Amino acid sequence: MNKQQRWDRYFYNICNVVGSNSKCLSRQIGAVLVKDKVIICTGYNGPPRGIPHCEGDICPRRKLGFKSGEGLEKCPAAHAERNAIIQAARLGIQVKDSVLYLNTCIPCKDCLIEIINAGIIEVVCTEDKLYDELSEFLIKKITLFGGFNIRQFSCLVKEEKSKGIYLPLTEIK
Repeated sequence: MNKQQRWDRYFYNICNVVGSNSKCLSRQIGAVLVKDKVIICTGYNGPPRGIPHCEGDICPRRKLGFKSGEGLEKCPAAHAERNAIIQAARLGIQVKDSVLYLNTCIPCKDCLIEIINAGIIEVVCTEDKLYDELSEFLIKKITLFGGFNIRQFSCLVKEEKSKGIYLPLTEIK
């Protein structure tokens, strides 16, 4: 395991621990903001401070018949990456030029906009799957201008693919 893979493994494990704090009944997502290999803030998917999450043992979206990723307007939770950025702002921590690690797929369009506008320079995620179709449009535009990368955790990429760990946009699912 090379140095990058060791750091990726370290931050991947922390994403999983942070995500385990989520009360979401569907998914436990963790986000870790890192600058110069130092964690500057974390976040997990969940509702605003002081607002209860799902009541009982069933997700309200599931109760209404929505599949995973559908009916999000019925969910009181914010995405982990959004919560990490908001938490950093609340604490006065600058996220410009940081790296965002996520134990999930490529962020949704809204989160990508916030990530880019916050000055985050790289997103590292577990899979090259898109959260939504609009993410792909943004990613293609971003890569034309440079200064922003999205890649998989190198510790999770098969040996054959690890030579070029940056996600080839033509292969995004």
